[in-house]
Amino acid sequence: MITFDEKTKILKLDTPESSYVMGIADNNYLGHVYYGKKLNDTNLSYLMRTEENPFVPSENLREKVTFFDSFPMEYPCGGLGDYRESALLVSSGGQEGAELSYVSHEIFSGKKELKGLPATWGDNCDTVEITLEDNVLGLKAILSYTAFSDTDAIARSVKLVNEGSEPLYLKKVLSACVDMDDKDFEFLSLFGSWARERHMETVPVGHAGTYIESLRGESGHQEHPFFALTTKGCSQTNGEVYGFHFVYSGNFVGKVQKNQFGSVRAVMGIHPEHFTWKLEPGEEFAAPEVILVYSGEGLGKMTRTYHDLYRNHLIRSPWKDKKRPVLINNWEATYFEFDDEKLLSIAKEASKAGIEMLVMDDGWFGHRNSDNSSLGDWQVNENKLKGGLENLVEHVRELGMEFGIWFEPEMISPDSELYCKHPEWALQFKGRAPGLAREQLVLDFSRPEVLEYVYESVAAILRSAHISYVKWDMNRPLADAGSSYLPEDRQGEIYHRHVLGVYELQERLVREFPNLLLENCSGGGARFDPGMLYYSPQIWCSDDTDAVERLMIQEGTQLIYPLSVIGAHVSDCPNHATGRVTPFETRGIVAMAGTFGYELDITKIPQEDREQIPGQIETFKKYYPLVNAGDYYRLASYRENHIYDCYQVVSKDKKQALVTFVQVMAEPNIHSRKIYLQGLSEDTVYEVEGKRYTGNVLMHGGLLIPGLWGDYQAKLIEVLAV
Repeated sequence: MITFDEKTKILKLDTPESSYVMGIADNNYLGHVYYGKKLNDTNLSYLMRTEENPFVPSENLREKVTFFDSFPMEYPCGGLGDYRESALLVSSGGQEGAELSYVSHEIFSGKKELKGLPATWGDNCDTVEITLEDNVLGLKAILSYTAFSDTDAIARSVKLVNEGSEPLYLKKVLSACVDMDDKDFEFLSLFGSWARERHMETVPVGHAGTYIESLRGESGHQEHPFFALTTKGCSQTNGEVYGFHFVYSGNFVGKVQKNQFGSVRAVMGIHPEHFTWKLEPGEEFAAPEVILVYSGEGLGKMTRTYHDLYRNHLIRSPWKDKKRPVLINNWEATYFEFDDEKLLSIAKEASKAGIEMLVMDDGWFGHRNSDNSSLGDWQVNENKLKGGLENLVEHVRELGMEFGIWFEPEMISPDSELYCKHPEWALQFKGRAPGLAREQLVLDFSRPEVLEYVYESVAAILRSAHISYVKWDMNRPLADAGSSYLPEDRQGEIYHRHVLGVYELQERLVREFPNLLLENCSGGGARFDPGMLYYSPQIWCSDDTDAVERLMIQEGTQLIYPLSVIGAHVSDCPNHATGRVTPFETRGIVAMAGTFGYELDITKIPQEDREQIPGQIETFKKYYPLVNAGDYYRLASYRENHIYDCYQVVSKDKKQALVTFVQVMAEPNIHSRKIYLQGLSEDTVYEVEGKRYTGNVLMHGGLLIPGLWGDYQAKLIEVLAV
């Protein structure tokens, strides 16, 4: 619900358990008033402190700059005296600065689309659009806020319109800013690298500023477009949490800074480095949205809020609530060394075990027998697929399996027919040899003809055979981001235009092939972000499929993403990333906290492992509705205790729960572990491994899990209402 109090000039957004409040202050400046636990009044303008501030411009114009330096501006601009982190920096005639004042607002039910961008959607929400303007620049800013009635989330974005007669240059356009009094906050973020994505880290917030960023043209392995401000001592069940998550797949920055007066400013948006956008008269620029979540009940409540929001208001795919097919991917089985006979031998054994889809990974096109050629040449290599793609697909379908295929559409190999014809289609600086990564370059997505070529190349393959699944990969970041197509004063648009191009292509793909199961991937999990979920219902979590490493990778991912979107497979041992050997059963249990599939050569694994596959698939199918839609609770963390991991999923009606327990390190003389379950009904009686307990006992007395023999052991425990 959104209300406006004419008397107090207070605009208040309410979700079920939180309030977000803004106020119109002196000189029509839009100020931030409050964000946190739900309030029951609008007599709140005093929180902006203008009544006690001796520097209010209408009373003391000689101190306007001093006023800017402390006022909690809702959307702060750079260049005119607010020396904290700005959200907007505009250049006009070479001069940088803007001053936005409130003009009007409109409150309505529902939510508008963000043209060309992924965004949340739905009917269970109200939106307010607040119009601000700078009359000197002829610049209008429309701030959009959506409050959801079924979850404690607020989506906010901004649109800029040039209503003047001269072009404006946008040097910085962030999507969200929140000014709050400091509560001795700590900064929680997700960091990593290839094969060890999204590890959790917490540091104190200080005056020097704390930030996350990516300059790679993608959200990246190294940092993630999410942070949370947490009160000291915050746990899964206690403490305040303010979550910020960017619905975008390119360069980003998130920054928190404590100022001289003890307040904290948190901002998030497109990274201003490598960004300048020329806004011609009459044109508009839309910035991606940020999802804000407040929890007064610790990290767990924040987690479940993000999960519900993304399941109900972001993912659009018809696969959203369907059981995903259990697939087998040939990458770790064969790498580039395969032909149609090898793929069919894998498919035959897989079909016997109950696996439902074969995915053909990299190496099926051009003359690609290693990773040094052929990207861009999306024609089938019939030396490998001797009867052609359609023939292979039909043979696989005759086995009762569906067929999937891998692409890397954003890239071009110097050793390719496409590059020979169109070297200018690759991003590169004039007069400088471009840097390679994985022996490949990045296509210039600012060129309309490149987007058209890429789309038709992918679509032609999908039209040629019955293909049910696409894995869309991106194996290198952007660099040398120069375009021979764009004029000099638009070169700063390349990084953002690349992301817009990816969105355009994937939107076309899911519209032409609405039943396609699309999975995004970027060298594993380098572009695992909410923006991609708008187009694909799942994302490959990491190239590291080691069950032990996956515990920390998946814990960080599950902090903000539903389990149903996490691409997780059982792979062979010794693991290809770590060399670790873990039991096949444990690998299966860990992968069930995701989409579930196999990444191995089923014709070569030990017979005892092969015999476990039908049972694993049966278990996955049994619990999939629960894992897909249930509430997630983190009960113990291997990241913290270095011994074991434990998490739980509870059905919305609280009648069923599944506890996953993984013992990483065995200990001597340990009789049992006591685990305190969460999310159950206090008075309901539950059956657990043949014994009965009330929910009250399981949550407050605890469940005893006997010690397991050996390292890397795991078990699933069902909790069922009787």
